Amino acid sequence: MTQTVTLSFFRFSGLRARAWALMMMGAARRPLAQTPDIGFWKLCGAGKGEGFSPTVNPYTIAILATWQTLELAQDRTASAPVFQRYRARSAEDWTVFLQPRSVRGAWGGVAPFAPDDAPAAGPMAALTRASIRKSALMQFWKQVPDISANIGADPNVLFKAGIGELPMLDQITFSIWPDKTTMDGFARTGPHGAAIKAVRDGRWFSEELFARFAVHSDRGTWNGTSPLKKPEVA
Repeated sequence: MTQTVTLSFFRFSGLRARAWALMMMGAARRPLAQTPDIGFWKLCGAGKGEGFSPTVNPYTIAILATWQTLELAQDRTASAPVFQRYRARSAEDWTVFLQPRSVRGAWGGVAPFAPDDAPAAGPMAALTRASIRKSALMQFWKQVPDISANIGADPNVLFKAGIGELPMLDQITFSIWPDKTTMDGFARTGPHGAAIKAVRDGRWFSEELFARFAVHSDRGTWNGTSPLKKPEVA
């Protein structure tokens, strides 16, 4: 049985829809927790830019969830009332279905993803989640503009987003790449590679998680198309 992870993005337009989405940051937590068969889940806001960002994007929210099977993931994200409410209010929505391949670290003290050892072929996604130490905020955010500019300019990236639980402190970056080779090439070189070294040397994070996923499929659109078909237009 292969665990499936879903990441659903919802874009809102207009003051009324954005106000509703803001209200739901509190009100959606109980219905999400009560969704049948849902495992680990997080309701996240979005940031501006290509990755980690201290600036809130009021137009977008994201829901990350784990499911025991692909079939459950596909059914619940389509039919569960809380997902339907978000979809009905949003101007656009997109869900990507992921299967964990490797993971290191913890999220809120738990290991949310259950990787298998299947061969890594086809599109791959990378997720980094970090709780930033307050004492390291200034040093960390000095690194971010170079990283964001680098990932945004990379012609290989199919999709990129910065989301988070708490502005400034609890941050998540998510990106999709055509294959493992191009993903590794970005992760280990340039500003991103330098930032990883700085994090290790300075102990900037109180908790961190790095995960890689095989991209199985998607549903919906983002910027009018499937990000898996062509690079996202920012």
